[in-house]
Amino acid sequence: MIDACIFDLDGVIVDTARYHYMAWKRLADHLEIPFSEEDNEALKGISRMASLEHLISLGEKTYSDIDKQKFCLTKNTWYVESIEEMSSENILPGVTRFLNELRENNIKIALGSASKNARRVLELIDLTSVFEVIVDGNDVINSKPDPEVFLKGAQMLGCAPSRCVVFEDSAKGIDAAVSGGFMSVGIGPEQHLGHADMTLSSFEEVTVSDIRSRLQSVTQATSTVAS
Repeated sequence: MIDACIFDLDGVIVDTARYHYMAWKRLADHLEIPFSEEDNEALKGISRMASLEHLISLGEKTYSDIDKQKFCLTKNTWYVESIEEMSSENILPGVTRFLNELRENNIKIALGSASKNARRVLELIDLTSVFEVIVDGNDVINSKPDPEVFLKGAQMLGCAPSRCVVFEDSAKGIDAAVSGGFMSVGIGPEQHLGHADMTLSSFEEVTVSDIRSRLQSVTQATSTVAS
């Protein structure tokens, strides 16, 4: 039933959300635009430029395309500087064990992230070798909720989307998985990710067998309703 698993990075494998928030907040303060941690939630899973456009929409100012490119570069510079302090200690609880269990079960593993810094983060936390395929913001044109990043990952793995599980912590990421025909697991609050096939608070208490069993139940229930 499961040939491969495709993981988002931020908020699923490692918690980089606070680094992103600090960089966006710094830029917002520079532009004199109000920006809170709640506002930052809307940026999860989308591209850097889409994130900037959302931030700008919170203010009452307009900027040229050249200015926007400069703002994105500045934010990314601040973000990259901050993540250099990361290490394997930043890997979220249960993730390493779960990834190892997937490998023991001969299930392929890919990364599907909107971040253009995904490869650097994987290097810093020493997980690059775990992923057979890495697709990030440098490899795709369309950001989530478009399923391009996941479809490309499945294609590179040689697996049908219907036999791949996407792990995501953002609503837009789950939207992308659903529209691409993938099974989906939301990592985080059910109230935000309830449209996923199943949700988990973390990887700490879950096994590959649990995932298989719960997704099989969902698939059977869906098939029964459809018939």
